[in-house]
Amino acid sequence: MTVNGDLFEAYLFDLDGTVFIGDSLLPHVQSTIEYLRRIGKDIAFLTNTSVQTRRDCQRRLERFGLTVPLNEIITSAYMSGLYFSECYPDATVMLVGEKALADELEGFDIRTTHNPKLATHLLVGLDRGFNYEKLHRGVQALRQGAMLVATNPDPNCPVQDDVIPDTWALVKALEVASSVKTHAVIGKPSRYYAQKALDIIGRPRERCLMVGDRLETDILLGLESGIKTALVLTGVSNYDDVKQKAIFPDYILYNMGELIGKGGVFRNAKLV
Repeated sequence: MTVNGDLFEAYLFDLDGTVFIGDSLLPHVQSTIEYLRRIGKDIAFLTNTSVQTRRDCQRRLERFGLTVPLNEIITSAYMSGLYFSECYPDATVMLVGEKALADELEGFDIRTTHNPKLATHLLVGLDRGFNYEKLHRGVQALRQGAMLVATNPDPNCPVQDDVIPDTWALVKALEVASSVKTHAVIGKPSRYYAQKALDIIGRPRERCLMVGDRLETDILLGLESGIKTALVLTGVSNYDDVKQKAIFPDYILYNMGELIGKGGVFRNAKLV
């Protein structure tokens, strides 16, 4: 059984492990994206990064030879700003994160603070300068009533020949030290992220395909939101993970080139 690519109007791509790893563009990515644009498909890039702004991602893609409009890029940092502007516009947010996260919140005019006593929310993203002092200050905010919000639930992130700890590792440290549970997760696979991405893309969910390398974020986003999914085996998850975790994508691709194949034909994951 095969499925024709013409069923889809929009293709939603993860970045790390799907489009690139570290400083290397993955095989067949450029030709695939160029082909999809040429035949009139809509494209968006959905990433859980909180250490790069949308503009940072745009510049990075440009270095790989991919020209991408800013409105095609969605990050968990950007979604965090959108989340607070819509759901908690009067919040005072304390951050565990890097400059990109602060910059995106500033773009939405979200009030931030370094004072744990003033924080209504503690927003946690990847912070490569995380230390005991930041852990302590975060715990102080939480124990004084701040709500714990995570930019994304990724435990690690693929880099060249390695993985690095990601946001969820820091979130769990704060949960354990404070005895406070996470109030909300903004990034993939949350329904908030999925719905806002669909609103931005402007296509019905049944006409979109989510392509990513991580079962627990990229594929779950689709499964929980009615979007078809394709797991690409160039990043975190592999065949064994599919069986062990019982998270079944609609399609499995060895690399991005299989996305278009001959006439846009995909492999069905349950038949491979």
